[in-house]
Amino acid sequence: MAVGILEVNLISGKNLKRSDFLGKIDPYVEIQYKGQTRKSSVAKEDGGRNPTWNDKLRWRAEFPGSGADYKLIVKVMDHDTFSADDYIGEATVHVKELLEMGVEKGTAELRPTKYNVVDSDLSFVGELLIGVSYSLLQDRAMDGEVFGGWKHSQFD
Repeated sequence: MAVGILEVNLISGKNLKRSDFLGKIDPYVEIQYKGQTRKSSVAKEDGGRNPTWNDKLRWRAEFPGSGADYKLIVKVMDHDTFSADDYIGEATVHVKELLEMGVEKGTAELRPTKYNVVDSDLSFVGELLIGVSYSLLQDRAMDGEVFGGWKHSQFD
């Protein structure tokens, strides 16, 4: 099993549907991967419909790991100060092939791509621009190499 860092570059959103009748939304994103959730900053400019985040969110990821759900669930939420936050919609980013390539080559990247955001009845409610990368963690505990069970290092 290989262990690495899965990094999501949450860049921006476009034409996000308003959930408030007052017009303005303060969107943020919750991203779930294998039961772990990370949360972006709240975007407050442009009435929230076309937010820019440029947030980087990271997870420790094992491949192959337990379960087969190699996907990011990206939930777009509207931050409300005086009531519960409103759900706007979600997108799914499948990362199994990215992880396979990263394990094989040491690193892999999905360049920034537009993902459709849909609400609970699968209606289109906007889009997100997201990039994803995966890099294997190197064993930092060793300062030399292992040959036949022996550690080989230089002595000065």
